[in-house]
Amino acid sequence: MGILRELRDFAVKGNIVELAVAVIIGGAFGAIVSSLVEDVITPLLLAPALKAVHATELDKLVWNGVKYGKLLAASINFVFIAFVLFALVKTLNKVQKKEAAKPSPTPEDIQLLREIRDLLKK
Repeated sequence: MGILRELRDFAVKGNIVELAVAVIIGGAFGAIVSSLVEDVITPLLLAPALKAVHATELDKLVWNGVKYGKLLAASINFVFIAFVLFALVKTLNKVQKKEAAKPSPTPEDIQLLREIRDLLKK
C-alpha cells in the first residue's frame, strides 16, 4: 500500500497535472497548426511551386527517391508553431511586466501603524 500511496501523491501533484494538461493542449495545438499549413498555407502560397514540379500535395514530393516533402511540411509546421509560441510568450511577458509595475496597495495594518507613527512624531 505504501508504494501505491506514494504513486498517487506523486501523480496528483500540481506540476504533474499541469504538465499533462500542457501536453494535451500542445497536441491539439499541433493538430491545428498542421491543418493550417496543409489546408490553407500550402494551397495558397505553395500552389505555384507545387504546380511547377507537377505535384498536388506537399507530402508527396520526391526527388531521386528521397521523400523531402514530409520534411518540408514538418519544417513549415515547426516555423509556424515556433512563431505563434514566441508571440504568445512575448505577450504574456508584457502582461506580467505591467502587473509587476503596478504598485501593490499597502495593507491596512501597515497604514494604521504609519498613522500611529506620524501621530507620535507630533
